[in-house]
Parts: sequence; structure tokens; C-alpha cells
Amino acid sequence: MFERAQSNNVPLKTIFVTILTIVAVYALSKLLYRLRDVLLLMLVGGFVALVLNPLVDGLERWKIRRRGAAVAVVTLGAVIIFSALAFAFGDPLVNSLTHLANDLPGYVSKAQHGKGWIGHLLSHYHIKNWFNKNSSKLISLGKGLSKPALAFGKGAVSMLFLAVTMFAFVVLVLLEASKIRQSVLAMMSPAHAARLTRVGAQVSRAALGYVLGSLLISVMAGLVVFVTLALLGVPFALLWGLWVALVDFLPQIGGALAGFPTVLFAFGHSVTAGVITLVVFLVYTLLQNHVLNPVIMSRTVKLNPLTVFIAILVGAEVGSWVDGIFGGFVGVLLAVPIAAAIQVVIKEFWNAPPGPLDTASDTPAPPTS
Repeated sequence: MFERAQSNNVPLKTIFVTILTIVAVYALSKLLYRLRDVLLLMLVGGFVALVLNPLVDGLERWKIRRRGAAVAVVTLGAVIIFSALAFAFGDPLVNSLTHLANDLPGYVSKAQHGKGWIGHLLSHYHIKNWFNKNSSKLISLGKGLSKPALAFGKGAVSMLFLAVTMFAFVVLVLLEASKIRQSVLAMMSPAHAARLTRVGAQVSRAALGYVLGSLLISVMAGLVVFVTLALLGVPFALLWGLWVALVDFLPQIGGALAGFPTVLFAFGHSVTAGVITLVVFLVYTLLQNHVLNPVIMSRTVKLNPLTVFIAILVGAEVGSWVDGIFGGFVGVLLAVPIAAAIQVVIKEFWNAPPGPLDTASDTPAPPTS
């Protein structure tokens, strides 16, 4: 068949190779799309490992000579910090929920009798009569919410499983990072190995700077909310300040997620407190996203504020295109470190000395006899 095709000037082999290449690219694309959640999870885990790896290397250079022991110390420290934050947040949360549960019958009784600002609203807009007329529909609607609640419970279990999986992935990456680095450097020439080591150190510092910058912004947001609620006399101001500081660590969307329940709780205290808290949140969110975030990131990650802003927008758009909300979150989370890494690589190759060919081309040729 191939001989006959060759005699007729038909490139049969080229056609077969082209078809197989198209099929392989299509199958690989489908596989990557199917594994997009796993790949995004690995990206987040790799970013976390990149941030924690300098701590492990520092412990190895200090007194802990074994890699496994250094990883165990860093992992144990991270678990202790996370547990302390969970306890610091969970203890006041449980107390506030208990206090709210005890006071809830009083709130309901005041609302039913038209007392308080909620009761005045119910009476003014005749909402109580509407509830009485549509009570049967509301009951059936409440029964229909069982399926979404079950789906939410399954989603929470899946998120817990993903968190455990990412934790194991980060630990394994930290354990094998030194071996992987040595294996990759062994395959390179000394000059290329030195350049890769230098670039990797700069990228690691950029990622660590990004985390420190995000932590600083989150602490500032928590302090602003705590001071605002404390001055307004809203109860559990420390709890809500801690809540905002934790959730605001999520890039771009953290402020909105943290602000919604906080503003609702402030409205439950009084209309004035709710309005003031809403205004403070709106102003601070705009200030944070468009001023503080780019400026602080430009100091910690060494990026231009405009570059930081564009990187976040592009990361959110690309991530949401790949995998919806979770992809958008990963895209925003990794946008600034990836932009910093690209800048480091560009500067490294731009400032690299000319190679032998470039040097030879710049020197004049010797005169011929």
C-alpha cells in the first residue's frame, strides 16, 4: 500500500502521522479537561509547597539535618497555627450562636407585636399578613429545600476530602522537593543549573512576598471592621473582625463574602449600625481592591501596581473559563505569583550576558594575509 502510494506521489505516511497527531491532541485535551479539578488542586498545592519550602530549607541549614524531620516540624507548626485560628474563631462563634439562640424568641416576639425596627417594618409593609396567607406555600417550599441542603452537605464532604488530599500532596512535594531539584540540576550544565537555581530562589521569594502581602491586607480589613463595630456598640465585634480577617484572605471575592453576613448582623443590631457598616465595607473594599492590594503587592512581590491589577483580572477570567468559580478562585490566587515568576524569567534572560555566538559576532574578524 505504501509503495503504491509512493508511486502515485501520495504522501500516505504524512497523512497517517497528521491524523494520529490530531487524534492524540484531541484525546489529550479531553483528558486534561476531565482532570481540570485535579490539576487546579495540584497548582494550589504546589503554590503552598513553594511558600513553605524556604522554611524547610532554613531548618535544614540550621540544626535539623534530615529533610523529613524539617518537613514534620513545618507541617506540625502549620497544623498548630490552623488549629489555634480555628479555636480562636470557633469559641466566640459558638458563644455568639448560643447567645443568639437564647435571644431569638425575644426577637421573634418583638417582631410579632410590632416592636423594634424589624417589627415596624413588618407592620408597615404588611409582611405579617403576607406570611399568614402564604404559610402553606412556604411550608412546601421549605420541604423542597431538603435536596439542595443534601447537595450542600455532599459538597462540604467533597471539599473536606479535597483539603486532605491537598495536604498530603503538599507534604509529599516538600519531602521530595530536594531530590527533584537535584535530579533536574544534574541533567543541566553548571551555567544553566546556576541560572535555574537563581531564578527559582527569586520566584520563591516572590510567592512568599505575595502571601505576606495578602496577610497584611487581611489583618488591616479585620482591624477596620473591629473598630467600626466596636464604636457602633455592635456585640461580638472581635468575632466579626476575626471573621473578616480570615475570609478576606481570599483574593478579590473575600471582601464580599466577609461583608455580607457582617452587614446583616449589624442591621440586626440597628439600622444606623447596618448602614454605617455597609458604607465602611463598600469604601474599604474599593480602596483595598484598587489601591491597597496593588500598592502592597508591588512592594512585597516587586511588581508594578498596574501589572498586579491586570494580572488579577486576567487570572480571574482565565480561571473561571477553565473551571467556573473554583477555577476563578485558583486563577486569582495564582495570578500575582505567576506574573512575578514571568517577570523574574524575563529579567533573567534579558540581563543575561551574551553567549559565545553573540560575542563572536560582535568582534571584528582578523585581517587576512
